[in-house]
Formats: sequence, structure tokens, C-alpha cells
Amino acid sequence: MPGSSCLKWLIPGVCALFLAGCNPFSEAEPMMEEYLERLARVLDTPSVSVPSDLPPASTVPRRRERVLDMPELDLGMLDFLSLYGCELQYVVGERNSVMGRVMQPLNRLRYEVRFIRAAEDCMAEIDDERLEKTLQDAVESKRASLPVAVWNATWGTEEIERLLTLSKGFYPVAAEGNPVSDLVRDLGQLNQAVSDLSVQQLDVPLDALGGVHQRWQSEFRAGQVINSARLLIATLNAGTETLKARLDERPLCLNGRPNNQSEIVRNFFFNVYIGEIQPYMSDVSRARDSLIGALAELADQQTAVMPASFQDWYQRHLSADAEVSLWRELDQAMMQHTRHWQELLEQCGLRPG
Repeated sequence: MPGSSCLKWLIPGVCALFLAGCNPFSEAEPMMEEYLERLARVLDTPSVSVPSDLPPASTVPRRRERVLDMPELDLGMLDFLSLYGCELQYVVGERNSVMGRVMQPLNRLRYEVRFIRAAEDCMAEIDDERLEKTLQDAVESKRASLPVAVWNATWGTEEIERLLTLSKGFYPVAAEGNPVSDLVRDLGQLNQAVSDLSVQQLDVPLDALGGVHQRWQSEFRAGQVINSARLLIATLNAGTETLKARLDERPLCLNGRPNNQSEIVRNFFFNVYIGEIQPYMSDVSRARDSLIGALAELADQQTAVMPASFQDWYQRHLSADAEVSLWRELDQAMMQHTRHWQELLEQCGLRPG
């Protein structure tokens, strides 16, 4: 019957979709649970699971703790400058408007740069010593506070909170392409702009930064990478304890000769640990090096104005070298887990190169 013919084609397709949905290695958390469960079973040790309490991490400090107070010029000076007939008149007028008083951090940075450039252009046109002195004082004040405006336009934004949120799960498993490539490209441009502004090079294009902030608003990859690092640390440390328990028992192989159990263990090592877990570790490590590394650079360039409330968060979540660094903890967990695998396989002459 035609209906039964269609059914024959439909059932295998549905089964394939069902099996794909049940694949524990398609998502980070079930993959780690499956790894620990199978590891304990293969080594004939007590079962373990991923600890419910992952290594500590926190959201970026609240915005009111990150935003720096921006020094303001004396209102009398601003009123005076707004009367002078050059481009600065319009820049100051924009700042004195209703919208100008509630500028977002990025627009405030743009204003500060425009003010300095317009004021310096004005000085070339005037011959009034009093006005020239007023302009010089204003420019010096604005240049001195420029790093504050840069900080607020980067780490003081609402958008950075979205990029670093910990509420959006884990970094994807076996994702097509590079999930962080656009973010890394944006941060490369932003870091160059910050570098230029830090040495008072003001001919920096700032128009593209709005698009950077929009991407931060819609992508959560940095927070996902942090979550995955925590998940990997917890999983690898638990797995290392399982390997230690097996190493403390009788050798896997007598006299270094492989046997049936060692073959099972070896197949598990290559098929599951090397075949499934290590590729994910590599993906997370690459995202750490590129994305978290670029964010660390963005903070490192601004240590002179970094608020004290931000420093502890920075050392834990961005720094690669700090004693409390999450990434240092991850490196140690990966190294110890791999070393214990090598010691176990070495009992059978199967230590990988």
C-alpha cells in the first residue's frame, strides 16, 4: 500500500533524529557526565559525576561599580567657549543640550575627542591671549581625562555585561566555523583604537564601535567560554581522582603485558577521551586564547584607571597568570588529567607519545 511504503521511509528518519537527539556527546554537560560514567565503568572504580558546584565564577561587577566619574569642565568656561565662533561652539552646544547631558559612554567618548580636536583647531585661529589660555586649560583637562572616557566606553557599558553573562550555558560542541571570530576581530580593532587613544592619537575612527557594542549585546560567547572552563575543570579533576583510585590498586597489566581489560581501556582512551573530550578542550582553549585573551588585553591597556572593584574579577576571569586565575586552574586540570592517563597506560606499555 502507498501509505505503508511512505511509513517505511519515515520510521528510519524519525529514529535517526531521535538517536541524534540522545547523543550525549552533542552538548557539553551531558558529554562530561557520560565521560565520567564510562571512565568509572571501564576502570571498575566507584561511579562519579560532575560536581554540582563548579569552580567559582561571578558576573562582571555592577555597572555603578565599573563606571568612573568623568571630570567636567567649569560651566562658566563651557558657556564662554560656546559663544566663540568656531567649530567648538557647536561641539559645546551639543554637550549643553538636553540629550548631551545624558550621553551614553560611547557618545561621551566621541564628544571628548571632538572637543579636543575642535579646541586645538580653534587655537590656531585666535589672537586673544585670555581665550587662548582658556582653550589650553580646557584641552589639557580633556586630554588628562580621556582615559576615563575610554574606560567607560569599553568596560563601563551595559553591552559588556551581556557578552560576559554566565546565564547562557556552555560553549557549543563541535560548532561549525569559529563561533568567536567576529568578536575577536572586533576586539582587535577596539584594542588598536584604545592603544592609539592612550598615546593621544585622536584621528581614530570611532564610528564602528557602535557595531561592536551591538554584537556584544547579542552574543554571549565570553560567558559561555568561562562556564565551559569551569565545567572542564570540575570534570577533569573528578576524572583524575578516578584514575588515581585505579592507579592505587593492582596494575592494569602484569609485567607490562597488555590484556583484554587494557585493550578496553585503550579503546576508551582513544575513542572517548581523545576522540570526544580533547577536541572540546581544544575548542575551549582556542576560544580562551583568542576571545578571553583579547578581553584581557582590553583591560591590561587600561590598568591605570581600572577601578579597584574590577581588579579581583579581572584576575579570576581574564588574567592568565594570576594566582587565582580560572585559566591557570584549567591548564593545571588538563595537565594532571593527561599525566594520570599516561601513567595508567604505561603499566601496559601503551603510553601515548
